Amino acid sequence: MSRIVLHIDRLVLDGIDRCDARELAEGLESGLRRLLADPALADALAADADRVELGRQQLGAAGPRAVGNSVAGAIVRRIAR
Repeated sequence: MSRIVLHIDRLVLDGIDRCDARELAEGLESGLRRLLADPALADALAADADRVELGRQQLGAAGPRAVGNSVAGAIVRRIAR
């Protein structure tokens, strides 16, 4: 089994209310755990992805946890190139 260490130094989410931060972070963490647990993904991960910029994401009226999951998906898609 491989071990993946992911450190997020800074996450900038314009337009997100501060009171939603904890729930969004929980959604992000659970989404990353779920997506990165896929053994098939290990070979596709970019070892040199020291910085990931996602650009604008359309999130609609999703709740904070769903937004966190959406951001997790965007991160994994970017580093699994």
